Amino acid sequence: MRFKTPKKSTLQNIAFIIFLGLLLFSPVGTFLKVQVSRLLSFSPKTIEVSEQKKLSTYQWQLLDSNGNTVSLDEYKGKIIFVNFWATWCPPCIAEMPSLNKLYADYQDKIVFLFVTTDSFEKANTFLVKENLQLPIFHSVSNPPIDMESETIPATYVIDQHQNVIIAKIGPADWNSDAFRLKLDDLLKDQ
Repeated sequence: MRFKTPKKSTLQNIAFIIFLGLLLFSPVGTFLKVQVSRLLSFSPKTIEVSEQKKLSTYQWQLLDSNGNTVSLDEYKGKIIFVNFWATWCPPCIAEMPSLNKLYADYQDKIVFLFVTTDSFEKANTFLVKENLQLPIFHSVSNPPIDMESETIPATYVIDQHQNVIIAKIGPADWNSDAFRLKLDDLLKDQ
Protein backbone atom coordinates (compact mmCIF):
# COMPACT_ATOMS: atom_id res chain seq x y z
CA MET A 1 0.00 0.00 0.00
CA ARG A 2 1.35 3.39 -1.02
CA PHE A 3 0.77 6.61 0.89
CA LYS A 4 -0.19 9.73 -0.97
CA THR A 5 1.97 12.80 -0.41
CA PRO A 6 -0.18 15.40 1.37
CA LYS A 7 -1.13 18.49 -0.57
CA LYS A 8 0.64 21.75 0.17
CA SER A 9 -2.60 23.27 1.51
CA THR A 10 -3.04 20.34 3.92
CA LEU A 11 0.50 20.81 5.25
CA GLN A 12 -0.12 24.55 5.64
CA ASN A 13 -3.34 23.86 7.58
CA ILE A 14 -1.55 21.41 9.88
CA ALA A 15 1.28 23.92 10.47
CA PHE A 16 -1.29 26.65 11.23
CA ILE A 17 -3.11 24.41 13.75
CA ILE A 18 0.19 23.57 15.45
CA PHE A 19 1.09 27.27 15.55
CA LEU A 20 -2.28 28.13 17.11
CA GLY A 21 -1.86 25.33 19.64
CA LEU A 22 1.56 26.69 20.65
CA LEU A 23 0.19 30.22 20.82
CA LEU A 24 -2.78 29.30 22.97
CA PHE A 25 -1.48 26.52 25.20
CA SER A 26 2.26 26.86 25.69
CA PRO A 27 4.69 29.12 27.55
CA VAL A 28 5.73 30.50 24.16
CA GLY A 29 2.18 31.74 23.63
CA THR A 30 2.03 33.26 27.10
CA PHE A 31 5.34 35.04 26.48
CA LEU A 32 4.05 36.46 23.18
CA LYS A 33 0.75 37.59 24.77
CA VAL A 34 2.67 39.31 27.59
CA GLN A 35 4.94 41.13 25.13
CA VAL A 36 2.02 42.27 22.96
CA SER A 37 0.15 43.49 26.06
CA ARG A 38 3.19 45.50 27.14
CA LEU A 39 3.44 47.11 23.71
CA LEU A 40 -0.23 48.09 23.81
CA SER A 41 -0.26 49.37 27.43
CA PHE A 42 -0.63 53.10 27.91
CA SER A 43 -1.01 55.41 30.87
CA PRO A 44 -4.43 54.97 32.50
CA LYS A 45 -7.00 57.73 32.08
CA THR A 46 -8.57 59.50 35.03
CA ILE A 47 -12.36 59.53 35.15
CA GLU A 48 -13.73 63.02 34.44
CA VAL A 49 -14.54 64.80 37.71
CA SER A 50 -18.19 65.19 36.69
CA GLU A 51 -18.44 61.40 36.23
CA GLN A 52 -16.54 60.31 39.33
CA LYS A 53 -18.55 58.52 42.00
CA LYS A 54 -17.88 58.03 45.67
CA LEU A 55 -16.93 54.50 46.70
CA SER A 56 -20.21 52.93 47.82
CA THR A 57 -18.75 51.19 50.87
CA TYR A 58 -15.50 50.56 52.69
CA GLN A 59 -16.86 47.32 54.19
CA TRP A 60 -14.47 44.91 52.48
CA GLN A 61 -12.37 42.35 54.31
CA LEU A 62 -9.06 41.10 52.94
CA LEU A 63 -6.52 38.55 54.09
CA ASP A 64 -2.81 39.27 53.64
CA SER A 65 -0.19 36.60 52.94
CA ASN A 66 0.75 36.51 56.65
CA GLY A 67 -2.79 35.53 57.63
CA ASN A 68 -3.81 38.95 58.94
CA THR A 69 -7.27 40.28 58.16
CA VAL A 70 -7.50 43.90 57.08
CA SER A 71 -10.51 46.03 56.27
CA LEU A 72 -10.69 48.62 53.55
CA ASP A 73 -12.31 50.81 56.20
CA GLU A 74 -8.88 51.11 57.88
CA TYR A 75 -7.68 53.09 54.85
CA LYS A 76 -10.56 55.54 54.57
CA GLY A 77 -9.20 59.03 53.88
CA LYS A 78 -6.07 57.68 52.16
CA ILE A 79 -5.28 57.15 48.49
CA ILE A 80 -5.96 53.48 47.73
CA PHE A 81 -4.68 51.54 44.72
CA VAL A 82 -6.46 48.20 44.17
CA ASN A 83 -5.32 45.75 41.49
CA PHE A 84 -7.07 42.42 40.78
CA TRP A 85 -4.71 39.97 39.07
CA ALA A 86 -3.72 36.32 38.61
CA THR A 87 -0.54 34.43 37.77
CA TRP A 88 -2.15 32.78 34.71
CA CYS A 89 -3.27 36.08 33.14
CA PRO A 90 -0.89 37.38 30.41
CA PRO A 91 -2.16 41.02 30.59
CA CYS A 92 -1.68 40.90 34.39
CA ILE A 93 1.86 39.61 33.96
CA ALA A 94 2.51 42.32 31.35
CA GLU A 95 1.72 45.17 33.74
CA MET A 96 3.46 43.72 36.81
CA PRO A 97 6.91 45.32 36.19
CA SER A 98 5.35 48.80 35.96
CA LEU A 99 3.28 48.11 39.09
CA ASN A 100 6.39 46.95 40.93
CA LYS A 101 8.28 50.16 40.04
CA LEU A 102 5.30 52.28 41.10
CA TYR A 103 4.95 50.38 44.36
CA ALA A 104 8.67 50.72 45.12
CA ASP A 105 8.41 54.52 44.91
CA TYR A 106 4.97 55.11 46.46
CA GLN A 107 4.51 52.32 49.02
CA ASP A 108 4.91 54.69 51.98
CA LYS A 109 2.48 57.25 50.56
CA ILE A 110 -0.35 55.19 49.08
CA VAL A 111 -2.18 52.03 50.16
CA PHE A 112 -1.56 49.23 47.63
CA LEU A 113 -3.79 46.15 47.57
CA PHE A 114 -2.86 43.49 45.01
CA VAL A 115 -5.78 41.03 45.16
CA THR A 116 -5.54 37.55 43.67
CA THR A 117 -7.57 34.35 43.73
CA ASP A 118 -4.40 32.27 43.30
CA SER A 119 -3.16 30.53 46.42
CA PHE A 120 -0.64 32.57 48.40
CA GLU A 121 1.94 29.85 47.70
CA LYS A 122 1.42 30.07 43.93
CA ALA A 123 1.31 33.90 43.94
CA ASN A 124 4.43 34.19 46.10
CA THR A 125 6.31 31.69 43.91
CA PHE A 126 5.38 33.81 40.88
CA LEU A 127 6.49 37.05 42.60
CA VAL A 128 9.86 35.54 43.56
CA LYS A 129 10.38 34.13 40.05
CA GLU A 130 9.60 37.52 38.47
CA ASN A 131 11.59 39.45 41.13
CA LEU A 132 8.55 41.45 42.27
CA GLN A 133 7.94 42.83 45.76
CA LEU A 134 4.19 43.40 45.95
CA PRO A 135 1.86 42.91 48.95
CA ILE A 136 -0.77 40.35 47.99
CA PHE A 137 -4.22 39.78 49.42
CA HIS A 138 -7.21 37.48 49.14
CA SER A 139 -10.70 38.85 49.26
CA VAL A 140 -12.55 37.51 52.33
CA SER A 141 -15.81 39.32 51.55
CA ASN A 142 -17.16 40.78 48.33
CA PRO A 143 -15.44 43.96 47.17
CA PRO A 144 -17.51 47.12 46.86
CA ILE A 145 -19.78 46.96 43.83
CA ASP A 146 -17.77 49.83 42.32
CA MET A 147 -14.80 47.46 42.07
CA GLU A 148 -16.48 44.33 40.75
CA SER A 149 -15.22 43.10 37.39
CA GLU A 150 -15.43 39.82 35.56
CA THR A 151 -12.21 40.65 33.72
CA ILE A 152 -8.65 40.97 35.00
CA PRO A 153 -6.50 42.87 35.37
CA ALA A 154 -8.85 45.38 36.91
CA THR A 155 -7.40 48.36 38.74
CA TYR A 156 -9.09 51.06 40.78
CA VAL A 157 -7.71 54.19 42.39
CA ILE A 158 -9.71 55.80 45.17
CA ASP A 159 -8.68 59.26 46.29
CA GLN A 160 -8.63 60.52 49.86
CA HIS A 161 -12.13 62.01 49.36
CA GLN A 162 -13.57 58.53 48.58
CA ASN A 163 -13.90 59.19 44.82
CA VAL A 164 -13.14 56.39 42.37
CA ILE A 165 -10.88 58.37 40.06
CA ILE A 166 -9.58 55.48 37.94
CA ALA A 167 -11.37 52.27 36.96
CA LYS A 168 -9.12 50.53 34.43
CA ILE A 169 -9.97 47.11 33.00
CA GLY A 170 -7.01 45.62 31.15
CA PRO A 171 -3.29 46.32 31.35
CA ALA A 172 -1.80 49.79 31.67
CA ASP A 173 1.56 51.44 32.10
CA TRP A 174 1.20 52.33 35.77
CA ASN A 175 4.74 53.69 35.96
CA SER A 176 4.16 56.35 33.29
CA ASP A 177 5.11 59.97 33.92
CA ALA A 178 1.47 61.03 33.45
CA PHE A 179 0.18 58.64 36.11
CA ARG A 180 2.97 59.57 38.53
CA LEU A 181 2.07 63.26 38.08
CA LYS A 182 -1.55 62.41 38.89
CA LEU A 183 -0.47 60.62 42.08
CA ASP A 184 1.82 63.49 43.05
CA ASP A 185 -1.06 65.95 42.60
CA LEU A 186 -3.30 63.76 44.78
CA LEU A 187 -0.61 63.55 47.45
CA LYS A 188 -0.34 67.35 47.60
CA ASP A 189 -3.98 67.42 48.77
CA GLN A 190 -3.40 64.87 51.52
